[in-house]
Amino acid sequence: MEKVIFLVDMQSFYASIEKSANPKLQDRPVVVAGDPERRSGIILAACPIAKQYGVKTAEALWQAQEKCPELVIVRPRMKLYIDLSYQITQILERFTDQVEVFSVDEQFMDLTGTERLFGDKYSVARKIQEEIQEELGVYARVGMGPNKILAKIACDAFAKKNENGMFYLSHDNMKDTMWHLPVGKMFGVGSRMERHFARMGIQTIGDLAVYPVHYLKKRWGINGEVLSNIANGIDYSPVKTETHNKQKAVGHHMTLPRDYETLEDIKIVLLELCEEVAKRARAKNYRGHTLSLGLRGANFDLPTGFHRQIKLTSPTNYGMDLFHAALQLLSKHWDGLPVRSVGVTLSQLQSADVYQLSLFNPSVEKDQLSKAMDDIRKKFGHTAIVRASSLNKAGQVFDRAQKIGGHYK
Repeated sequence: MEKVIFLVDMQSFYASIEKSANPKLQDRPVVVAGDPERRSGIILAACPIAKQYGVKTAEALWQAQEKCPELVIVRPRMKLYIDLSYQITQILERFTDQVEVFSVDEQFMDLTGTERLFGDKYSVARKIQEEIQEELGVYARVGMGPNKILAKIACDAFAKKNENGMFYLSHDNMKDTMWHLPVGKMFGVGSRMERHFARMGIQTIGDLAVYPVHYLKKRWGINGEVLSNIANGIDYSPVKTETHNKQKAVGHHMTLPRDYETLEDIKIVLLELCEEVAKRARAKNYRGHTLSLGLRGANFDLPTGFHRQIKLTSPTNYGMDLFHAALQLLSKHWDGLPVRSVGVTLSQLQSADVYQLSLFNPSVEKDQLSKAMDDIRKKFGHTAIVRASSLNKAGQVFDRAQKIGGHYK
């Protein structure tokens, strides 16, 4: 039996929630974005009216305001969006227990074998749209296919453009409907990869589908084969309802409010990031063997900055251990150009309960100090104890404490 997989996507999720909550915004061009005065502010969601002015998700706020001076800017409320995303999951679980949360506004469903209960796939999709619209005031688009990748492409490339918000993409119709699309429209292909493909003469998804896979594997390894499979609609991955698989890494990334040009400024946010990563590792009872550091410049389309990793002398979840390792990478690889984005990741995780003891090891004292700080922050708030360096202008800990995932709660 061929599978029936849905990808349910919420149209302009954040903006739709804000419009639903405030009827006065119904006929206004609304975007959800960061603070207008911050240069780093980007558009997180734009309603269809705003998109008519050419406003796009992920573009700078000042660019959107130039396109649409009447733009209504709403500060994000991430806790609300996360709560409503969970309510959407509960609605979808009325139709199947096979639901996978793909992102805050996208969820996969495996509806194979449910036709006798709910009708054909189009009937189910319509019922899902109606229930989400009626209960939450948000419009859902539904991509359908025999696997997750075709359902995803069906949603992104076709359902979002169809008046009924639905599309079924199969192996039978994908050559006529999908292969003529620019390769940059394919899931998994970013702007940099698109430029690589253009130099190889690959312009469309169909071009990629018929390109010899051994050349792609030679150039990009397993990722080349994966991209070839996507272009050919091949995907064997199941809808995963289990979300508690063993974690492989703990990380934190920060887009800065301005270009950081001095070593001292970069060190301040680097210490904050290392402390946050260490805190998350402790909360999950992990220690890590490897630390990775990534820096990017202001132009994310250009290959600026670096991404390197270093093996730690022993597994740790102590912030200063991570910071000292990160400083080694920074001093060795930073080219001195302005930095706009910083990310720190702790990987090769193991249980914090299992680690090698050495004579005169100060790990016990570190653990006790870290636990005391974690307990105080849990009771009195994240900013109850901060490093003195975070009081400098470059520090971001107080601003980030007001946010979830980098956006306001």
